[in-house]
Amino acid sequence: MARLFISIDLPERIKDDISDLYMAIPGAKWVGHLQLHLTLRFIGETDNITEDKIISVLNTVKVPPFEILIKGVGHFPPRKHPKILWVGITENIELFRLQSKIEKALTSIGIAPDIRRFHPHITVARLNESPLEKVALFITSNSLFSTEPFTVSQYHLYSSFLKKEGAYHQIEASFLLT
Repeated sequence: MARLFISIDLPERIKDDISDLYMAIPGAKWVGHLQLHLTLRFIGETDNITEDKIISVLNTVKVPPFEILIKGVGHFPPRKHPKILWVGITENIELFRLQSKIEKALTSIGIAPDIRRFHPHITVARLNESPLEKVALFITSNSLFSTEPFTVSQYHLYSSFLKKEGAYHQIEASFLLT
């Protein structure tokens, strides 16, 4: 059984810009450079037959390439003790269109719909009882963070394996935007 998710990879220059934000926060586990991505849909544990169906149906999703811009930082949950630090994505109709088509394709083959509202972001750290003043410093210090736009021309189906060192992600299939 593979643990699957669908995501957009980031260009190296964008990953470098994001990694430059990292700072010392007690209890923070920063996401490694190789694992930085924009998740479109987490699927979870899946057998090989279902994975084949997912790949087949994702090949039917058609949207043209589009640009996105990474901007801003924040945390989840928004009004409680922070557990996740993230960098955001500016509002983007094309990104929501792609995510919506992926969601519809998955539900058409029996994958349970994602009940959470899509909030495009890139997770940069997982927090374990991190001091609020350090989290607030990260947020205020990087509130104007922004990257140059980049073109999204493909997305990927990944499998994720949890190891002592953290998650290892492997591309199972890639899908070009056309």
